[in-house]
Amino acid sequence: MNYHYKFEKVLTFKEREKEEALSVYQNAVKTFEEVAEELYRLLKKKEELEQFQAKKLETGSSVQEIRHYQRFIINMDKSINYYQELVMNARDRMNWCETQLIEKNVEVKKYERMKIKDYEKFLEQIKLEEDKQTDEISTLQYFHRTGN
Repeated sequence: MNYHYKFEKVLTFKEREKEEALSVYQNAVKTFEEVAEELYRLLKKKEELEQFQAKKLETGSSVQEIRHYQRFIINMDKSINYYQELVMNARDRMNWCETQLIEKNVEVKKYERMKIKDYEKFLEQIKLEEDKQTDEISTLQYFHRTGN
């Protein structure tokens, strides 16, 4: 007697869904990391530019040069704000994908536990049938010996 799990196709489907959710989650993490790294790079660049500008102010520089750096910093602030929003959106998406992955993982675990219980029940049924056959054989042998 061969074992066949009645929800094998469902389990396979749920495992495929979990793998897809994992792939989407990994892509979301990658996107988040890329955007966060770009934000970090911009913040670092702004900090360096502000330090450079402070040194220039100490040593003396023209008004035009000060305005130039100030406009550059204002433009960097706009880029930083844009990337901060991108980071927040990427983090939200990453968290949502993680939630989806956890849900898919839970579903797969449920079906796997059901399969284990079903298999244990199958083994128990086989043992009962074997015990029944053993009892029948013993009974037949007893009657065969006593009948002679």
